[in-house]
Amino acid sequence: MTISPVDAGITAVIALVGIGVCGLLLLRNLLKVIIALQIASKGVIIALILAGNASGQMNLAQSLAATFLLIDTLVAVIGLALAVQLHRTCGTLDLKQLTAMHDPPSSPPE
Repeated sequence: MTISPVDAGITAVIALVGIGVCGLLLLRNLLKVIIALQIASKGVIIALILAGNASGQMNLAQSLAATFLLIDTLVAVIGLALAVQLHRTCGTLDLKQLTAMHDPPSSPPE
């Protein structure tokens, strides 16, 4: 049984986007969340290329993928820079602890 390149691409898209979304939902460390976002976005890039190949508009798909790759890289760099600053100021990258620092203390019940 042979697997066609399109089937392999669809499998890769499903796997990468699935792993990325699971990482976004389950991970608490900000660096790991950024990595999960990168993994999911690579699946989206492969999906763009597959869609361009299927529709016969490969040039458009490649230019969209290159643009998405550039934007995705900028988002990752800005996210990592913010993570470094958060770690310097707050001492943690755990999202639950960062959220707890942000929430105002609740008043005790009277």
